[in-house]
Amino acid sequence: MVNAITSASLAARARTWWEQEPGLLDRERTAMATLAPDLEWHPEGAGYWQGPVPPWPFDRAAPDGLGDLLAGRRLLVRVVYGHAFPVAPPSLWALDPEPELAHRLDHAWHVNGDGSLCLLQSPAAWSGREPAAELVAKAAGWFVEYLLFSNGQIKSMTSIGVGTDTSLDALISSAGANRGPESERPAAS
Repeated sequence: MVNAITSASLAARARTWWEQEPGLLDRERTAMATLAPDLEWHPEGAGYWQGPVPPWPFDRAAPDGLGDLLAGRRLLVRVVYGHAFPVAPPSLWALDPEPELAHRLDHAWHVNGDGSLCLLQSPAAWSGREPAAELVAKAAGWFVEYLLFSNGQIKSMTSIGVGTDTSLDALISSAGANRGPESERPAAS
């Protein structure tokens, strides 16, 4: 007797990317531990990381005033893998602050329609050879620009990102002076 192929039988035999290629999960864990050690791995579904991103995970020195701009805040994210990883990049979601629905309609915020962060300029920007930790670094830069944008200091986010683009350094440096007294500071949404 031949067993019928059903979606249930296929699902029972399915293995996700990290079960199929444990070495790839080891690479992901090593990269995340190096760049964003506060993120925690969760093996549910195709797996995800969750936690706060580092304030400045870039090779260049942080601009003066970054601490004033951040005011102790860190972006809380969830990095969600799909079963097609590494062919398809993981999605990265800002949990705190969570971008408003209106931000999904305005490309200036670099938020996709589904609410995930838009961290790649094109699908070709993901080769499948890079670890998800690289997207976490981009998210750290997104957060700095999000704060500047929310404070009205910039009209849109950069297309390159503050990790390599120094054009916003002066604004970051002056962030503390531009935010006013603590009681007048707008809360990060």
